[in-house]
Amino acid sequence: MPKFLLKRWYGMHMVLALSFSLLLLGILTLHHWMYGAIGMVCLIGLVLYALQAEKGFQRDLRLYLATVTHRVKKAGEGVIQEMPIGILLYNEEKAIEWVNPFMTHMSGDELLIGKNLQEVFPGLNGKLEQKRLEFTYNERVYEVLVRSEERLLYFTDITDFKELTARYHREKAALAIIHLDNLDEIGQVMDDQSRTLLSTSVAGVITEWATKHGIYLRRITADKFLALMEREALDKLEETRFDILDVVREMTADNKIPITLSIGVGAAASTYIELGQMAQSSLDIALGRGGDQSAVKVGNKLTFYGGKSNAVEKRTRVRARVIAHALRDLIHEAEHVIVMGHKQPDMDSIGASLGVLKAVQVHKKAAYIVMDEGNNSVERLMREIYANEELAETFVTPEQAIRLVTGRTLLVVVDTHRPSLVIEPKLLGETSRVVVIDHHRRSEEFIEPVLLYLEPYASSTSELVTELLQYQSERLNIDSLIATALLAGIVVDTKSFAFRTGSRTFEAASFLRRNGADTAAVQRLLKEDVNQYVKRARIIMNTETYRDNMAIATGDPAEEYTQVQVAQAAEQLLTLSGIQASFVVAQRADGAILISGRSLGDINVQSVMELLGGGGHLTGAATQIEGITIKEAVKRLKEAIDSVI
Repeated sequence: MPKFLLKRWYGMHMVLALSFSLLLLGILTLHHWMYGAIGMVCLIGLVLYALQAEKGFQRDLRLYLATVTHRVKKAGEGVIQEMPIGILLYNEEKAIEWVNPFMTHMSGDELLIGKNLQEVFPGLNGKLEQKRLEFTYNERVYEVLVRSEERLLYFTDITDFKELTARYHREKAALAIIHLDNLDEIGQVMDDQSRTLLSTSVAGVITEWATKHGIYLRRITADKFLALMEREALDKLEETRFDILDVVREMTADNKIPITLSIGVGAAASTYIELGQMAQSSLDIALGRGGDQSAVKVGNKLTFYGGKSNAVEKRTRVRARVIAHALRDLIHEAEHVIVMGHKQPDMDSIGASLGVLKAVQVHKKAAYIVMDEGNNSVERLMREIYANEELAETFVTPEQAIRLVTGRTLLVVVDTHRPSLVIEPKLLGETSRVVVIDHHRRSEEFIEPVLLYLEPYASSTSELVTELLQYQSERLNIDSLIATALLAGIVVDTKSFAFRTGSRTFEAASFLRRNGADTAAVQRLLKEDVNQYVKRARIIMNTETYRDNMAIATGDPAEEYTQVQVAQAAEQLLTLSGIQASFVVAQRADGAILISGRSLGDINVQSVMELLGGGGHLTGAATQIEGITIKEAVKRLKEAIDSVI
């Protein structure tokens, strides 16, 4: 018997009981010897009885343990034979040594022993080094637990769990908000009857599309629909790349102002409130990118579809006036204003910064422009700015700007809305009062401002700032250099008014011209160095045609290029006959690979660049990739083009 069980009989309690009994017996004997003798006989009898009881306990315990051992052994054998988990032993040569009945049932082969493991289960080839894996066998999915030291495998059938997971994924709710772009503008060029008929026909097409895909559709306003669907339906829509965008665009293409759709979708949210917020934020992004596209947010992943047309220019200046008044109020509340553009600023960034500087000075507030290292494209402009003592004092370094920030500082970001692209990202965290003025299509990375003026239809940020200037004061006197810089920003971004030019672009240019902009000075500022021209020509010489209507040019791996040089080369390639889109790949001074894409409008270069981690416009976009060669970058570029086109 184990010692811990013996202590139950011969423990301290028994010693104390016998000792106490002997003590009482001794006292009794002193009182009368006969009583003591009787007590001794009784005590001896009790001890003998206890010994007999202990022997009987040991005998019964041994019998019980023998019975339990037999039952446990029998149960273990039954479990191994009947358990719904497969067990397989194999030797060093990967030959099967033993299996339980589950494995026989699983494979349908009663003679598994002796066969090669990887021949019987080819899905396990090269995977036995893993501790846990999944593989499919006979249309069933199994999870395999590998005990490589014992050469033991456990197989669990998880097919039902996988099917349940897939069903949960398919049936989970997704919410979409569908917006009819340009509906308000159509009312200005069409009579009520024609407008109603057009709106009804578009609504009919959308309803038919929703019914086809099993989507519940509800019109909530004149230009908005609410759509509720299962995730399975959303997956099918992504496979079709939301072809409803093309259908609506084509059916209204003959109108002076075509109707397009912007769709914001939210999925994989934990609550319906979060789902609605995701759908609304996705729609805001789609509209911020110019509309005519779908933004699908699944968890933290955001995917874009469509965006094949340029944003339609707005016909009203109401928004510009409202933004101008809001900006004026923020300037009045601020102690001073800091203006910041993007890294490696171009003519549009500096021109817009100078325009905001003028807007602040109109309200007699101090303003500063953050400037880092410039580039060759703005060298002449910066020389003229630094020659002007009053303007030169307003330019500060990023370090100086950080020291200037106080609790009442207003930060105005121009020509970008991405935190990673601003000259000094730390400034964004130093103040909560941020204004963003930009003309690029909205990307997933976004600054959260107190005031946002993002209009993708605009030719340039300089155009937007020029419009805001017109509402700052009735008597506005703009310095000739500032007006010239704003006009130069418009000229550069429109390729001398050839691309992305609307009626408001010419109105802005006309306003600047009336206020002292010098067109001859603009041409002088934009003149190019002969060495840069030759360097760009060498890039163009190394050009290949891809997919019949696209040009891909690469720079010399031994040379270094700036972003401006790469962009200018891409623009010049567009002048070649038969080329609808151009891409230039070259290496920057820090080793990163620059890719710039330009298009005449039929090919969406923005979608191509977004697949490579960049962004921009439908007709002009760019990206930069680190850690790869020019050859690898060209390969990725072609894969992205094939994915989009």
